[in-house]
Amino acid sequence: MNDAYYSHGTAAERWARARLFFDAKEYDKAARVLTGLVGEVPEQLAPRLLLARSYYHSAQLGKAETELRSIVERSPVEYYAQLMLGRTLERQGRSSEAAPHLRLAAALSGDFPD
Repeated sequence: MNDAYYSHGTAAERWARARLFFDAKEYDKAARVLTGLVGEVPEQLAPRLLLARSYYHSAQLGKAETELRSIVERSPVEYYAQLMLGRTLERQGRSSEAAPHLRLAAALSGDFPD
């Protein structure tokens, strides 16, 4: 598919297309759609978080980390972004760097150890 396919349509149509790709586990294609969408609406959390998840699942961990850091910088109480950032760092072998994000995610979600 050419690049026009990924950028064609309204923001709502591209959001729906990205979700379809993501749900079909076509993470690289979802990321291609979402990259443009996030560029247009960088303040919206949902497209940015789905882009980060797409990068994570397609093993583009550096890009996932960049998106997730951007999210937690804007919204430090977004527990899922904290969790994903921790998991992304762990997957890169950076467990000590991941630990504070994972602890914060657990605290924010109310998931305290017994």
